[in-house]
Amino acid sequence: MPKMKTSKTTAKRFKKTGSGKLRRQQAMRQHLFEKKPSTRTRRLAADADVHPGDEKRIKRLLAER
Repeated sequence: MPKMKTSKTTAKRFKKTGSGKLRRQQAMRQHLFEKKPSTRTRRLAADADVHPGDEKRIKRLLAER
């Protein structure tokens, strides 16, 4: 059976921490900043943890077994 390839789109969107958790960027921070409060844009700038229910699927796409 051939080796499983890494999904490059997934690799660009998710980062693995030192402890093995997965982090992602938050949505709604690409454009249309005029109508969003600066407090909201600062809050959205921080990375978020991936939901535990999605971790298994994302790790498989990253080819980490």
